Amino acid sequence: MKTKPYYTHRLRVRYAETDQMKIVYHANYLSWFEVGRTEYIRESGYSYRDIEEKGFMLPLTNASLIFHSPALYDDEIEVRTSIENLSPVRLDFYYEIYRVAEQKLLVSGKTEHVFTNMELKPIRLSKMFPELYSCLQKEYESR
Repeated sequence: MKTKPYYTHRLRVRYAETDQMKIVYHANYLSWFEVGRTEYIRESGYSYRDIEEKGFMLPLTNASLIFHSPALYDDEIEVRTSIENLSPVRLDFYYEIYRVAEQKLLVSGKTEHVFTNMELKPIRLSKMFPELYSCLQKEYESR
């Protein structure tokens, strides 16, 4: 993991997330990234629901994954999430997914997001929702 501390969330690989060989289908890692960032934001003091109820969204603009080793059916995995970059208009997360039993790195990656209003027009979160921006900034600086 990068030098900043991270938020962790554990999951168990379900059969429906695997292919015939009981290896996790690649698109599921993006779902796990979403779980990581949703829980990270919740730990910062807000939920995605809170953000949307205030009239803001955080759409994905880019995603990248590096596959190191496959996750398998019934593995307990840990999604480690940290903020890689934060600005008033952008938020980038960095992730690592580990198999808990061996602490083996399975996947690493990044997602990039932009703060928008409900019409998907970019906004400056620091002006439009300063309380959330302040919470994220504190997390970013402390991690």
